[in-house]
Amino acid sequence: MLVAEESVDFRIHVENQTRARDDVSRKQLRLYQLYSRTSGKHIQVLGRRISARGEDGDKYAQLLVETDTFGSQVRIKGKETEFYLCMNRKGKLVGKPDGTSKECVFIEKVLENNYTALMSAKYSGWYVGFTKKGRPRKGPKTRENQQDVHFMKRYPKGQAELQKPFKYTTVTKRSRRIRPTHPG
Repeated sequence: MLVAEESVDFRIHVENQTRARDDVSRKQLRLYQLYSRTSGKHIQVLGRRISARGEDGDKYAQLLVETDTFGSQVRIKGKETEFYLCMNRKGKLVGKPDGTSKECVFIEKVLENNYTALMSAKYSGWYVGFTKKGRPRKGPKTRENQQDVHFMKRYPKGQAELQKPFKYTTVTKRSRRIRPTHPG
């Protein structure tokens, strides 16, 4: 007799897989801007300095986002400066030329309100956040439910056309398959 296990919880497995670096999968590289809900502007990586005062399409607001794990761990690099967005041990947001340290890895969380929050992979519970004036907030002063840590992904001006839209076909019960006509 086969007994089915009712309450299988895969969260622990997924969490462990998310933490592990994945050398098998191809690195995903995406270009977009992160719009800050509080400042109304975009995150900028200005070398060692980070702000959320970038206009739409600003060259410093264009971010290359690398994913290299089975989960939602990302590294964020300014396209123009090639500096990585990192959080130091004091919780300060800084730009670093080398993004290999764990301080430069963030866990992307899509929230219930469809905004994205970026939590430090090294300092759990610390988030990337900005004030209304676009100044970085220190990690220990941030919480997931604060507007300061809510971001929206946006393609830079003129880039949306480069992203191929998903093509789909609606199928209804009344749809008939069209058979190719063979010349007889």
